Amino acid sequence: MNGNRNDLEMNTCVTMKTTIKTDKQRILVVDDQASNTRLLKLCLERTNDYVVREENDSIAALSAAEEFLPHLILLDVMMPGMDGGELAACFQANPKFKTVPIVFLTAAVTKGEVAASGGSLGGRAFLAKPVVLTEVVACIKRHLGG
Repeated sequence: MNGNRNDLEMNTCVTMKTTIKTDKQRILVVDDQASNTRLLKLCLERTNDYVVREENDSIAALSAAEEFLPHLILLDVMMPGMDGGELAACFQANPKFKTVPIVFLTAAVTKGEVAASGGSLGGRAFLAKPVVLTEVVACIKRHLGG
């Protein structure tokens, strides 16, 4: 009987571990600067609330999103080739991502402009670069209801 109890306890632990892992929100970070995506990935995953996938190419980000199915997308505005606005339009045109929040990251606006507009410009959520981790986490939580 003792052997069965240990088996039950092990199964319970395995189940709990799986549940914790799947509770993490998936964040896709897209920026042509690999150092920016790497830093965000490391910092966000360190909170143990998020699983982060980073992409440094707009076209690759589209296929990555199909595979990763993010809960939220952090998206640089100024990128070579397809810029953030065009990429956001592609995401929004896909029924899978129509309701996925997109937060733009840009150096084109100041932190003061973002604060004065309540974090939204032109109906889009924005964070000014350089980003501060606590601001990024607060923004993510605001958009994901956490």
